[in-house]
Amino acid sequence: MGKEAPLTEAVYYILLAVREPNHGYGIIQEVQEMTDSRVNLGPGTLYGAINSLLDKEWIELYSEEKQSRKKKSYIITSKGREAFNSEVIRLKELVKNSEKMGE
Repeated sequence: MGKEAPLTEAVYYILLAVREPNHGYGIIQEVQEMTDSRVNLGPGTLYGAINSLLDKEWIELYSEEKQSRKKKSYIITSKGREAFNSEVIRLKELVKNSEKMGE
């Protein structure tokens, strides 16, 4: 994958929430649940990140309801999984190095 910048916490959790098809409100709820309400994604943050992830081809549109406000579901792509897995490796290294230093 090359040297990507570290993922923001919001992007990290969005990618985690779309490992199965999920829609915007479902993503917000799942992230809240995963983090015991520590991370609360607002609609602006969520949809800004979704647009960026779509542009990077890290997620893709899975389905779109044509009725009722056109609810869209998204799913992670192989590129997105690669970026996510690279971030997990980076985070594990941070923790490992901290533990080596006795912290």
